[in-house]
Amino acid sequence: MTTAPWRDPALPAAARVDDLLSRMTLEEKTAQLYGVWVGADTDGEGVAPHQHDMTADYDWDELITLGLGQLTRSFGTAPVDPALGAQALARAQRRIADAGRFGIPAVAHEECLAGVTTWGATAYPVPLAWGASFDPPLVEEVGRHIGRDLRSVGVHQGLAPVLDVVRDARWGRVEETIGEDPYLVGTVGAAYVRGLESAGVVATLKHFAGYASSAGARNLAPVRAGIREFADVTLPPFEMALREGGARSVMAAYTETDGIPASADPALLTERLREEWGFTGTVVADYFGIGFLQTLHRVAGSASDAAHLALAAGIDVELPTLKCYGKPLIEAVREGRVPEALVDRAARRVLEQKCELGLLDEDWRPEPAEPERIDLDSAANRILARRLAEESVVLLDNPDGLLPLSPDTRIAVVGPRAADALAMLGCYSFPSHVLPHHPEVPLGIEIPTVLEALRTELPDAKVTFAEGCAVSDPDTSGFAEAFARASEADVCVAVLGDRAGLFGRGTSGEGCDVTELRLPGAQGELLDALIGTGVPVVLVLLTGRPYALGRWHGRLGAVVQAFFPGEEGGPAVAGVLSGRVNPSGRLPVSVPQVPGGQPWTYLQPPLGLADEVSNLDPTPLYPFGHGRSYTTFAWEDFTGGDDPAEIGTDGSYDVSLTVRNTGDLPGAEVVQLYLHDPVASVTRPDVRLIGYQRLELAPGEATRVTFHFHADLSAFTDRTGLRVVEPGALELRLGASSTDARHVARLRLTGPVRALGPDRRLRCEARVAEPE
Repeated sequence: MTTAPWRDPALPAAARVDDLLSRMTLEEKTAQLYGVWVGADTDGEGVAPHQHDMTADYDWDELITLGLGQLTRSFGTAPVDPALGAQALARAQRRIADAGRFGIPAVAHEECLAGVTTWGATAYPVPLAWGASFDPPLVEEVGRHIGRDLRSVGVHQGLAPVLDVVRDARWGRVEETIGEDPYLVGTVGAAYVRGLESAGVVATLKHFAGYASSAGARNLAPVRAGIREFADVTLPPFEMALREGGARSVMAAYTETDGIPASADPALLTERLREEWGFTGTVVADYFGIGFLQTLHRVAGSASDAAHLALAAGIDVELPTLKCYGKPLIEAVREGRVPEALVDRAARRVLEQKCELGLLDEDWRPEPAEPERIDLDSAANRILARRLAEESVVLLDNPDGLLPLSPDTRIAVVGPRAADALAMLGCYSFPSHVLPHHPEVPLGIEIPTVLEALRTELPDAKVTFAEGCAVSDPDTSGFAEAFARASEADVCVAVLGDRAGLFGRGTSGEGCDVTELRLPGAQGELLDALIGTGVPVVLVLLTGRPYALGRWHGRLGAVVQAFFPGEEGGPAVAGVLSGRVNPSGRLPVSVPQVPGGQPWTYLQPPLGLADEVSNLDPTPLYPFGHGRSYTTFAWEDFTGGDDPAEIGTDGSYDVSLTVRNTGDLPGAEVVQLYLHDPVASVTRPDVRLIGYQRLELAPGEATRVTFHFHADLSAFTDRTGLRVVEPGALELRLGASSTDARHVARLRLTGPVRALGPDRRLRCEARVAEPE
C-alpha cells in the first residue's frame, strides 16, 4: 500500500480518494461513516436520555480491523490529565492504523463550545458572552487558542460553534447561543470559525437548522417556523460561517420543521447546503440523531431505514457511536435496499477530509510533539479569557452613579452565586458537564468567585457574606442572616443567577428549559428582602439566559449582567464593580419586563409590538444592544441629510459619524446600524441589525466610523420564496441599541426588483479612521 496512488501527497485529494475507494470493501467504506465512544456509559444516572438504547454492541479489536471514521470525546468523557490523555489517544490511533489494511487513523473530535471540554483546560466565557462583547476579532483569537489546544492533544475536529438564533429565552440552551439577532450571530460565529480553522481544526456548525425555534422552548420539540423566518433568521448565520469562516463540517439538528426531521431532509442538507451554498465538507449527525429517526420521529421503521434516510439526505457520519451505519446499513446494501452509491458518496467526503488533515499520508504520526509540555490553561489563555469576560459584562443600569463602589466602603455580598466557582461556567464546561459525576476530582483550573475577587479588588473595604438561599431551592431560612448582613453595610451586592447543568439537573443548559423567565428558586424573594433593608442594592446576575427584571426596576442602585463569564469572570465582574474595568458589554438578547413576556425577541413586525388592541405589552425592559458605561460619548458630524438619497436596487451608500469620548475615563462605545423598511411586500421586523463597530477611546479621543451599506443587506424572502431586493424607501438608523436611534439616514431604492443568489453580500463593512 505504501506505493499506491492514494498515498501520494503530490496528487489532488480527489484523485487519491478515488484510488483508495476502489480498493475498499463495503465493510471498510461503512467503517469510515461512524464514530465510537470509548469509555462512555450506556446506563446510569449520568447518561443522556435515550443513550442506553442507542449504542450497538461491538468488539473493539474486531471492529477496528475495518478502519474507523471517528473517535468520540477521548478527553470530554471522564477526567484525564491532558498529557496522559494525549498519549492514550495516540496509542488508540496507532492501534486503529495498525489493525486495518490501509493504516488510516480516525478523526478525533471534541466539544469546544467555550474552551476544550476536558479536565484542566481554560473555561472561557460562554457564546452568549461572546455576543455581549460585540467584538469578533477577540472571539476569533479565542477560537485560535482553542484550536491550538485541541491540536496539541491530537484532536482534529471541534463541535462548535452553536449558530442557533434565540427565538424564546425560556429554551435551556440560550447560554450556548450568541444572541437573538442573525447578523450578530453570523459575524461573531464566523470569527470563531476562522480562529478554530486557522489552527487546523475542523469547525462544526451547530445545529443545522432550526433547533432554537422549537415550540414552547422545549428541547428537541418540533419547530414551528415558517419558510420566511427559516430563510431570513435561522439560516443566515450558517451561510456566513461557511462563506466567511470556512467551516468544514456541519451538524444536523435533532428537530423537525413542518414534519420533516432535519436529519432526513435532503432539501436542507443537500440542496440548500451543498448545491446552493457550495459546501464540500462533511455533515455529521448530532449524537444519536440518526437512531432518533426511528425511535423519536418515527419516520423510519428500522435502524437500516433510518440509515437510508440519513444517508440519502446527506449525513456522512453517525455520531457519537455506531448504531445505524454499522451492520444494519451493510445488510441493507447487500440486500439491495440501500444503494451502495450513497455509502460511496459519504465515504468520499470523509476520506477527502482525512486527506486534508494529513491522515492519509505515509508520514502521519499520532504522537504529540511535546507531550510533557501540554498546558491547556496557559497564562496566555487566561489573559484572553479575562479580556473577553471583561468586555462581555453589561451594565444594565446605574441611575444614581452608585457604581463604581467606594474603595473603603462596607459591602455585604449576598446570594447563592457569590461564593461558588461553578457560577461562572456554562453546561458544556468540563467542571459542569462531567465533574458532577466525579465529585472526588478537583476542578483542575483556578476559578475565583465574585466574593474572592471583590475582596482582592477592594482590599480596604469591609466585605461580609451570606448565601441567603440556594439557587433553585424554595427554602428561605437563610434570609434572616442575609438581611442582617445587608443592614450592617453601606451597600449590598446581590449575586444571583443560574446553575448550569444537563437535562433538568440545572436551571440553565441542555434540557433545562423553563416555563417562565422568573429568577430560579427563592432568589426573587431574597432580592425583595434585601431591597427592604433600605440599603442600596447592586444586583449582579450570573446567568445563561435573560430574566425578567421589571419587578425591581427603579428599586435597585445598579444592575450588572454577566452571561456565564468563565474562569476569569469573577475578577471581571469585580473589576466592573470597583471601576477598574469600564463596562462595555451590550445585550445580545433582550431583557423582558415580566416573566411571561416571552417568546419575544426584538425582531418583531408591527403586529408583534405593543399597541392598544392587547393589554399585554411585550416591550423589553432593556432592549437588544443596550449597555451603559462609566464614561460618556458624543456622536457628531453625521453625514446623512434630511432628503432621501437615491441608489439603485444594486447600489450602495456610505453613512458616517464621529464618536468622541467626552468623559474622564477610557471606554468603549458600540455603534450599531439598524435597517427600517417602512413598506414591503411581506411584513418585516420593525428594525434589524445590519452592522456594528466597537470603538475603544481614551478620554477626549475621537474616531470616525463609516458603514458601507449595500442594497443586498435590505433583502428578504418574498412570497414566492425568492430572496429579493425591492425598490422603495428605507431608513438606516445609527443607534446605541435597537430602540435608541441617534441618527437616521433616509434612502430610496430605485430600479427593478432584484432576485439574489448565493453570492449576495452578507456583511456591512465598517471603516474606522481619525476624524478630519
